[in-house]
Amino acid sequence: MMNFEEKKKMLLAKKQYDTADLVVLLQVLRDPENGCPWDRIQTHHTIRNDFIEETYEAIEAIDTDNPVLLREELGDVLLQVAFHAGIEEDAGRFDFEDVVDALCKKLIYRHPHVFGNEAVTDADDVLVTWNRQKNLEKTERVTVTDQLNAVPKMLPALVRAAKVGKRASCFDFPDASSVMDKLREESAEVEDAVRSGDEEQIFEEIGDLLLTVTSLARKLHVNPEEALYRATDKFIARFEKIENEVLAMGKVPSELPVSALDAIWDSVKQKEKSTENIIKNTEADHET
Repeated sequence: MMNFEEKKKMLLAKKQYDTADLVVLLQVLRDPENGCPWDRIQTHHTIRNDFIEETYEAIEAIDTDNPVLLREELGDVLLQVAFHAGIEEDAGRFDFEDVVDALCKKLIYRHPHVFGNEAVTDADDVLVTWNRQKNLEKTERVTVTDQLNAVPKMLPALVRAAKVGKRASCFDFPDASSVMDKLREESAEVEDAVRSGDEEQIFEEIGDLLLTVTSLARKLHVNPEEALYRATDKFIARFEKIENEVLAMGKVPSELPVSALDAIWDSVKQKEKSTENIIKNTEADHET
């Protein structure tokens, strides 16, 4: 086994690194005597939020279709995995190789249609097989409630609601139309709560309304998290156009009444629709 200096020398001599080198690098950084003062005192909890932030940054790189940034951000996510595994290795419980070993075994077991003789017809069938194999891994009987509780509470609320709704498929709306009826019902209950002035009831009814929206999204095969993400981006882009028009008047948005801003907003939307129609007509002309 290499000592601290030997590990450093080995790392400095290399021109191309792999995951095994990453593990050694973290061992050097977390060396109790000669390592980095910051790295060696970190715990699972002190770098917990870093894991969340790095994951979101990787997602942003995916959404912006930036492969250079994605490579960097995936490296940062991998660092978090290796760092947490290193903490566990120091505690003598497991190491990075154990993580990879368990992952590979799980993937092989959950793909009997690839590594065994089971047949599947399509991607949906694969998901059924995956969930069945996953449940077989449990030593005790798994109830639907167990599956609902297994959805991590730390997930974004829309993501968690969508996953819970999907797992509770035995107690679901028959179609999108029935969800729309429920949506109108929940909207009316929000209005009743607002009229009552009961803040707790308003809070509860807004939650019910949002949960119903995720059910509608599921029935329409829409990812609610991505839909809201895109809608928020669209709002920001439109607001920028509004603000630019207001600034051209020599004012700032806060100096205009809401009615004036609404009028500009409607004008911006109309211009966007006109542009979209021109693009569609141009594409249609090219096709003919």
